Amino acid sequence: MRCQTFWRERVLALLIAQLKQGISPQKIALTGTLGLCLAAFPILGSTTLLCFGCAVWLKLNQPVIQLVNWLASPLQLLLIPVFVRFGEWLVRAQPVSFSIPQLFAAFQASPVKFLRDFGLTGVHGIIGWLVAAPVAGLLLYRVLLPMTKRLARKNAPAPGPNP
Repeated sequence: MRCQTFWRERVLALLIAQLKQGISPQKIALTGTLGLCLAAFPILGSTTLLCFGCAVWLKLNQPVIQLVNWLASPLQLLLIPVFVRFGEWLVRAQPVSFSIPQLFAAFQASPVKFLRDFGLTGVHGIIGWLVAAPVAGLLLYRVLLPMTKRLARKNAPAPGPNP
């Protein structure tokens, strides 16, 4: 029940408010798409800045893109190994053994040694993300656009009496 309340009061209310302020369904769908794609970027600690920069550059809504980024943050942890393996496959690199907890521990122990040991792994993750994100983004936009248009129609102000 708390999840439904959070979703309705925080997420849908924010989207409806943005639509009522004149933000187009296309802009909201684009903002959500980019927020999700950037939230999956395989370098921890970078997504907030990426979302901020992208929203400023494309004149997108900051609260919406940051909300999507925040909600999708668990996705990043799940997709890091996927992007790394995909990137390794793309460049025909030897797979490196790692786990997310191992990465956290290695970084905390020595950031310099971490970069030496896992820097190329991060590059492989970025390569995998660079190939997958545009495809996922196009599909996601095609899913989100009809949903935001429906939300806009459903919450459009009722026509008033003509003077």
